[in-house]
Amino acid sequence: MSTNLTAPVDQSPHHHKPKTRRPRLSYPKVLLIISGSLILLSLLRIVTGANNLTESGQYTAALNAAVPIGLAGLGGLWSERSGVINIGLEGMMMLGAFSAGAVGWQHGPWAAALAGVIGGALGGLLHAVVTITFGVDHIISGVAINIMALGLTQFLAKLWFGADGSAASAAGGNDKQSPPMPDMPTFTVPGLSDWLYSIEQHHWFLVSDVAGILGSLVTNVSWLTVVTAVIFVLTFFVLWRSSFGLRLRSCGEGPIAAESLGVNVYRYKYAAVAVSGALAGLGGAFLAIYVHIYQDGQTGGRGYIGLATMIFGNWRPGGVAMGAGLFGFMDALQLRGGGPTVHALLLLLAVLLVGLAVWKLRAGQRTQAVISLVAAVLLAVWYATSDTVPLEIVGVAPYIATLLVLSLAAQRLRPPKAIGKIYRRGQGK
Repeated sequence: MSTNLTAPVDQSPHHHKPKTRRPRLSYPKVLLIISGSLILLSLLRIVTGANNLTESGQYTAALNAAVPIGLAGLGGLWSERSGVINIGLEGMMMLGAFSAGAVGWQHGPWAAALAGVIGGALGGLLHAVVTITFGVDHIISGVAINIMALGLTQFLAKLWFGADGSAASAAGGNDKQSPPMPDMPTFTVPGLSDWLYSIEQHHWFLVSDVAGILGSLVTNVSWLTVVTAVIFVLTFFVLWRSSFGLRLRSCGEGPIAAESLGVNVYRYKYAAVAVSGALAGLGGAFLAIYVHIYQDGQTGGRGYIGLATMIFGNWRPGGVAMGAGLFGFMDALQLRGGGPTVHALLLLLAVLLVGLAVWKLRAGQRTQAVISLVAAVLLAVWYATSDTVPLEIVGVAPYIATLLVLSLAAQRLRPPKAIGKIYRRGQGK
C-alpha cells in the first residue's frame, strides 16, 4: 500500500499566474540616476544661468542641512523596523538641541553632541515605555512627546539660560537661547580643495559642476558630518548583516513568530526606540552646534521631514540618505539662491513631469499621464512669464519637495508588516 504525498494540483486559471515583482534599484541603476541628475543640473545651469545650482558653497550648505534631517530619518528607521511608529522624532530633536545648548557653552561641541544623544535617548525611552510596556497608541504617544518637549525646553530655557544673575545669563543666554559654544572642528584636504575650486570657477559643462560637488566634500567639513556618514554605514551592517539586526527586523515583521523562536521582542523594541531617540537627539544637537547656540524653535519641523525621508527611502539607510540629500539641497537652495534659483528649478520640474507623463502613458495610466502633462505645461508657462519666485513660495520649497517626492514614491513603499501594532508577550499562544 503506497501513500501519495503529492498535493493536488490546482487547475484554476489563476493558479499559474506569475507574480509580478517590482524591479529593485541595483547599483548600476543608482549610478545611472546620479549621472543623469548631474547632466540635467549642468544643462539647467547653462540654460538658466543659475550658477548657484552646482556651486561648492551650495552643496556645503546642503550637506549641513541634510545631516540633521538624515539623522532624524535614520532614527525613524531604527524604531519602525522594530514595529514602533515614532512620530515623536521632532520632540526628541528638540530635547537633543536643548541638551547640546545646555552643555556645549561650558564644555565644548563634542560634549554638546554627547548631551544631545542622551537627551534624545531619554525621549526615545519614554516613547518606548508608553507604547511597548503600556500599549498606548504609537501616534498618540509621539504627538504627546512633541508637545511635551516643546513646553519642557521652553520652561528649562527660562530657568537655566534666562535667570537673572546666573552664569548662563552673564555669558549671553536668555529666555530663548543658550550662551554661545565653541566651534566644532572641521577638516579640509589641502591642495585638492583648491584645485577643485579652480576647476569650478571655469563653469565648464559637467566638469565644473562635478568639481563643485566634490569640492564641498573636502572643504571645511564638520567632523560631526563624518560621524553621521559612519553611522549610516554602521546602521546598514548592523540591521542587515548581523544576527542582532535580523532579530530586530523580525520584531517589526512578525513579533509573534520571532517570540516563538526565542527572541525577546520587548528587549529589541526598547533598544531600537532608544537608538531612534539618540539619533534624533544627535540631529538636534547638530543644529545647535552648527550655529553655536540653542534657540527656541530651532528644529523647525525637521523631525517631520526626517520621517518623510524614511518613508521616501522605503525604510532603508541608502534611501534615507538620498532623501535627506534632496531635502537638504532644497533647504540650502532657498537660503542661498532665493527666488531666481528656485525659479530655475521650475523648468527642471516641468521637464521631469513630461518624462513622468510619458512613463505613465506607457504603463497605461492615462489619467495620471494627463495630470502630469498639464502640470508640466503650467510650470513651463510660469517659468516663461516670470523672472523669480515669490519669497513665500521659496520659504516652503523644501516642504513642497517633500510632498512631491512622497507622492511619486508612494507606489513602491513596503513598510514592516507589524508596524504600529500593539504586541503582548505570549499573545500567539
